[in-house]
Amino acid sequence: MALADVSTVLWRERELLELLLFKLEEEQLVLTSGRSRWLAHATREVEMVIGQIREAELQRAVLVDALAAELGLPSTPSLTALADAAPSPWDDLLRTHRAAFLLLTEEISAMSTTNRELLTSAQRASREVLAGLDVTTAQTYSPRGTEAEPARARVVDRAL
Repeated sequence: MALADVSTVLWRERELLELLLFKLEEEQLVLTSGRSRWLAHATREVEMVIGQIREAELQRAVLVDALAAELGLPSTPSLTALADAAPSPWDDLLRTHRAAFLLLTEEISAMSTTNRELLTSAQRASREVLAGLDVTTAQTYSPRGTEAEPARARVVDRAL
């Protein structure tokens, strides 16, 4: 039955959204700890979960269209429309999925906003530190490892 298939893929999407929320929280912990060494790994994991969510969304879209045809609904119906047309107990289950998606979406949005603000703040702080460095006192070394005078710019006459 198409309802069971749709429910299965909705459960999978919910699991992936919870995993995304977890990965965003991990990313936030890395950001707040100041241990930027692991930031690239945390961000890559977030991107991997987003890729899995996209695959599940595609699968869901195909299954929902098949279910819509079975229930006599137009193509790409909302979860509310599916729930309204589905027999019991599927109608309650679809409404439960919808409520969970709304809550997870809200939490993911808030976590993403916080992470973006933390990244912006860290970037600004790094710029300020770099701007405060005196880069004109760069030390250079000779091939033997001894202190050497920095190379000076010279004009070369091409007419030689």
